[in-house]
Amino acid sequence: MGWQRKVLRVNLSDGTHKIESLNMDWANAYIGERGLGSKYLLENMDPAAEAMSPDNVLIFATGPLTGTMASTSGRFAVVTKGPLTNAIACSNSGGKFGAELKYAGYDLLILEGRSPNPVYLHIEDDEVEILPADDIWGTTVWHTEEWLKSHHQNPQMKVASIGVAGENGVRYACVVNDLHRAAGRSGVGAVMGSKNLKAIAVRGTTGVAVDKPDAFMKSVKRTKELLAVNPGREELTELGTQAMIDVMQEFGGLPTRNFKEVQFEGVGKINASAMAEPKPNGHVNLLSNKACFGCTIACGRIAHIDKEHFTIVNRKEYWHASGGLEYETAYAFGPVIAVDDIDALTFAGYLMNEHGMDPISFGATLAAAMELYEMGVITKEDTDGVALNFGNAEALTVMAEKTGKYQGFGQVLGMGSKRMCEKYGHPEISMTVKGQEFAGYDSRALPGMGLGYATSNRGACHLRHSVFAEDMDDQSAAGKAKPCKDSQDNVAMIDSAGVCLFTEGAGWSLDDYSELIDTACEGSWPVERLVESGERTWNLERIFNLRAGLTAADDTLPPRMLNDPVPTGIAKGRVNELDKMLPEYYEYRGWTPDGEPTTQTLTRLGLQDLAGS
Repeated sequence: MGWQRKVLRVNLSDGTHKIESLNMDWANAYIGERGLGSKYLLENMDPAAEAMSPDNVLIFATGPLTGTMASTSGRFAVVTKGPLTNAIACSNSGGKFGAELKYAGYDLLILEGRSPNPVYLHIEDDEVEILPADDIWGTTVWHTEEWLKSHHQNPQMKVASIGVAGENGVRYACVVNDLHRAAGRSGVGAVMGSKNLKAIAVRGTTGVAVDKPDAFMKSVKRTKELLAVNPGREELTELGTQAMIDVMQEFGGLPTRNFKEVQFEGVGKINASAMAEPKPNGHVNLLSNKACFGCTIACGRIAHIDKEHFTIVNRKEYWHASGGLEYETAYAFGPVIAVDDIDALTFAGYLMNEHGMDPISFGATLAAAMELYEMGVITKEDTDGVALNFGNAEALTVMAEKTGKYQGFGQVLGMGSKRMCEKYGHPEISMTVKGQEFAGYDSRALPGMGLGYATSNRGACHLRHSVFAEDMDDQSAAGKAKPCKDSQDNVAMIDSAGVCLFTEGAGWSLDDYSELIDTACEGSWPVERLVESGERTWNLERIFNLRAGLTAADDTLPPRMLNDPVPTGIAKGRVNELDKMLPEYYEYRGWTPDGEPTTQTLTRLGLQDLAGS
């Protein structure tokens, strides 16, 4: 129970599909979603395969709590080898698509090969069709979803699709579902595009059964009540993740001007208060909040752009409401490129959703390009006549559209920061780990965050660990290795369950996840089993990366983080002391000094068959 016990496998090369039984030994070891998807990925492809080749496998995975009555139960993951990092990629999304895939009867959707022509996948329970995508190839995510619902006369279907960015291999293209939710990081949309797969349209009518219904509903009620009274949940509901921009500004950890600075003078024009404050003409950016499937937190923002703003003054197609600013989008379009125009930020966010791109990677890549421009390394001849100075709001919006449409200098930005900076001979300007751009936290001010960035299996990521409280209390390297390792394991478990990670900061403990999974699934699921499952997933991901060719040398940070002291804020004068934290982290992990899991560790986790790989 909890699982549907079915996997849909689609071979795009020969246009066939089949339904398989879920491997329950794997489900019991990895729970679902991230962990189970990663296990299926490793067992179904050679990690050394090229990310954009037909040999790569693309997996849409749900968890046992996905589609249930549990709060935030709309989560699913897209698991593949990422073209941005050449490492394992697992990109998590909310909205309603994941629950709908579960209702169609599938725990996982496995996509293999490459279609000879553009296609989309249409799923209605056991009816599965691979259909020509000629009418939607080359169009936006928004147009694709509208066309599919109209063409199939089914407004209730849920759609996950890519834009032109994914079709053309922008390295950080994402898969967008429900118009403005996204599996956003690591380039999973580019893998989907490489397979000539434009969209997946799904409608399901099967419910999700749980093992102990009465006990499960009691647990659901209790855990929803925990969220209802928690101050963390209240802040997310009222302010969204945008509340974090003021926290980081005050602390001195807000990446500004490509991480040369850590505080931004224009933050008051783009923060949560600015979103809700009327302009002189009466326009208010923020319209409301919004929740994903089954969510009682509702951290999402719905916003619209001032019709008098330069971005849309003559473009009525954007005179509508859509996804508003969240912290990472605001950081990536604001401080890190020094733009304080809230409508320009919102418009760029629209373009990310419309064309299917990760805002974090795009913004950080543009920041690197702006630094290269101000260094004189690139000129207007390179940038289609656009002045890429820090603070140029027009440069943000023009380049977002060029990248989304894969035009001009947008093709260079579409390479991602690492490849772009290498192209121009300045790799040190790229703020990346394993090729993936930093999120909105400076790893000198937040050393544990830096350790998490460096060791994250999917490249720099703020959602793979949680050492935030420890970093805020103490800006030294001391004592960060163990909480980093432990939180990575816990996050891997939560990501595998099918619920949102925000529940952890909004009132739930490990005991709450244990109770929900224990009452939903067969067998006994104490906390110790769940945490071990998360650790097993982390080590499996590490083995995938080692087989893909990554080594301990990839567990590092850019020179700026290691050598240039923080200029202002609470951590002024500090650099990230990764060299002190990393050996201790490897020891806690049960890895060798070269960052490889020992045979003893693998055996303890039931991964002994991967030893020596």
